[in-house]
Amino acid sequence: MDNSLSGRTVVVTGGTRGVGAGIAQAFAEAGAHVVVCARRPPGQHLDGIGFTPLDLRDPPAVRAFFDALPRIDVLVNNAGGTPYRRLAEADAERHARVIELNLVTPLTASLAAYEQLRQARGAVVMIGSVSGGRPSPGSAAYGAAKAGLENLARSMAVEWAPEVRVNTLVVGMVRTELTHLHYGGQDGIDAVSRTVPLGRLAAPSDVGAAAVFLASDAAAYISGASLLVHGGGERPAFLDAATANKPSDKEH
Repeated sequence: MDNSLSGRTVVVTGGTRGVGAGIAQAFAEAGAHVVVCARRPPGQHLDGIGFTPLDLRDPPAVRAFFDALPRIDVLVNNAGGTPYRRLAEADAERHARVIELNLVTPLTASLAAYEQLRQARGAVVMIGSVSGGRPSPGSAAYGAAKAGLENLARSMAVEWAPEVRVNTLVVGMVRTELTHLHYGGQDGIDAVSRTVPLGRLAAPSDVGAAAVFLASDAAAYISGASLLVHGGGERPAFLDAATANKPSDKEH
């Protein structure tokens, strides 16, 4: 078994920039026919990748989009995101929109694609986040939605087995064109990178490679799983705060 997806049709939601574009490109390089859908067109031409404008918060439009596709082998629910916003700085309705985008729209898309995925014995890949498994000050609604997404995927994997496999990529910090909005300029990005055991932020292609793996025959017996793509996570803060058990200069 290998990661080849030659001849298969893959839909990537929100696949026009950043992580989504990296995922779409990885599937195209694996031989798949790739269609991305988002509200805005890609900023640059994506070789071998089709684009359809779609508001994923419009269920009738989502159903029409999937019904028009002759075949779907893989659905990657990537669309999502959030601005930095403290809980008390916005009303509940605004936080609810974040939850809708990051949790309800993946459910909407998955249900719309289900029959074609079932016929193709296909796969769903949810793009989750480490924010769903830890406190997320400034993005609490986003973290709550991503926690729900991971649980949704596990339930979906049981309900839709054996015809459809469903897994989640739990993604850490990724370097994209918007990274500076989260971490500041290059000094901030470098400082944040040093907190990752592997010493760098992920590239979109790292997430894309993992998504291709989960969708491929190489992962034929993997369903209901959560794959951490976070460079080793975060070094525990207490290790740096403690005054004991520090590495000696000889060990550097």
